[in-house]
Amino acid sequence: MTHRIQQAHHYPEVGSPFFWPFGIALKMGEQALDLERKNMKFLAEVEKTEIEKPRPQWASSNKEMYKLHTFTLRDFSAKPVKGEIPSFVLPPYAGHTSVIADFHKKQSLVETLLNNGVSNVKLTDWHSATEEMKDYDIDNYLAEIHVAVTDLGGRVNLVGLCQGGWMSSLYAARFPADVASLVLAGSPIDTQAGAGAIKEFADDLPPSFYEELVASGGGLLKGAYMLEGFKSLHAEKQYVEKYVDLYEHIDDPDYVKRTENFERWFEYTISLPGKWYLQVVQQLFHDNLFVKGKFTGLGKTLNPKDIKCPLYLLAGAQDDITPKEQVFNAAQYFGTHKTHVVEELAQGGHIGLFMGNRALEKNWTKIAGWLRRQDARKAA
Repeated sequence: MTHRIQQAHHYPEVGSPFFWPFGIALKMGEQALDLERKNMKFLAEVEKTEIEKPRPQWASSNKEMYKLHTFTLRDFSAKPVKGEIPSFVLPPYAGHTSVIADFHKKQSLVETLLNNGVSNVKLTDWHSATEEMKDYDIDNYLAEIHVAVTDLGGRVNLVGLCQGGWMSSLYAARFPADVASLVLAGSPIDTQAGAGAIKEFADDLPPSFYEELVASGGGLLKGAYMLEGFKSLHAEKQYVEKYVDLYEHIDDPDYVKRTENFERWFEYTISLPGKWYLQVVQQLFHDNLFVKGKFTGLGKTLNPKDIKCPLYLLAGAQDDITPKEQVFNAAQYFGTHKTHVVEELAQGGHIGLFMGNRALEKNWTKIAGWLRRQDARKAA
């Protein structure tokens, strides 16, 4: 028993004796074995998601088209409709895998698009940065996105999620003829608007802090650092509440399975190139150069007014990562005519925009219809 109590110290987030009532079990007679069993099931779940950290799995069938340095191009398409423009999804690149866009059956953005008539779906499966990639910058990513777009026929509907949204916007400003329509969900475009946590960090912490963070990772921003940063935004939930909830529901298979799926994605991290990260923090977030028309991408100063394609903006009402102003202000800076701009506020927080049941059912089904109408309009 003592050995088991000591094992709790291998789990820094759940090391509190509050979670390990073994002493109580010794005094409970016949109930002791049931409580011991519950404790062991709880410990096994923590082991599975936070110690073993298996790689998240795709929920939908797909095929790997090819690998570039920065991402693997994946094809989720059903039988495409003739002439349908590919919808190219750029998931967040923020320390977690692209599986967020295809998280779980009936909880998948990709599946929602496919089930609502968008049959030609491609996706960037972002790679974890290696030591050889530490000096990659935004240009490296824009160049490889351009390779994929060219191979997909030279014209796509871009669907950008969070960081994938500003990446999509930079690409659309650099190659406006290649983007038929643009969906931005929870995407920080006007990065100095609103009162988001990321804006606060970028403004208040000195550049030396981020430089030291990258240096400590050997030229990379380690995914583990980003994970701890995200957890600190909701410390009580991440370090206490979720464990209490899991313990209380440990005998509910559905609850445990849902928790497993989310924690498997959340705890498995990927690293980012240090040069890319420092460029993003300073030029895009602190200096807000893109909406000012002063950001240089692939040798050209990018003007957001060059983006004139139909635009769908989706923000979360409770999003404390990317406040709605950072998303909706894109309409002011882009060149898209107001009659071709849709602004929609979804209920929920940041991650819920991409994998929450409510957002998928109420918002992404509408986005799928909007994408189909763009194809029909262009065909006409």
